Amino acid sequence: MLMRTDPFRELDRFTQQVFGTAGTWSKPAAMPMDAYRAGDEFVVCFDLPGVAADAIELDIERNVLTVKAERRPLPGGDDVQMQVSERPLGVFSRQLFLGDTLDTDHIAADYEAGVLTLRIPIAEKAKPRRIEITGSQSDRREIQA
Repeated sequence: MLMRTDPFRELDRFTQQVFGTAGTWSKPAAMPMDAYRAGDEFVVCFDLPGVAADAIELDIERNVLTVKAERRPLPGGDDVQMQVSERPLGVFSRQLFLGDTLDTDHIAADYEAGVLTLRIPIAEKAKPRRIEITGSQSDRREIQA
């Protein structure tokens, strides 16, 4: 259903821990996700705490789903003095390669409590179905495909 194509993800995560990503606007950072199948749909959840809903973009081209989000700095003024700044700011991006068994025309997206949830239905052609075998009248039966 979902193919992982980022062999260097753990290396990127280690590099971010060592060097940090705060203030890094040039390279998108990865966002944590969970993916699972629930009945006749595939569910993907992305953690995006502190990101406004209008700062999230979803694009799909062919079978590549791109999620891009931007955590912007808090509004401040001359009287604001930052004491601790550990939450990374900037652009976060993730691409998923979706299999042909998913119906990419009917993706539903919901954003609540800092979690972006995508629900992707399983395509009708990928669902199990019964096929009738024709032959002589006494030999007619159905098999499950």
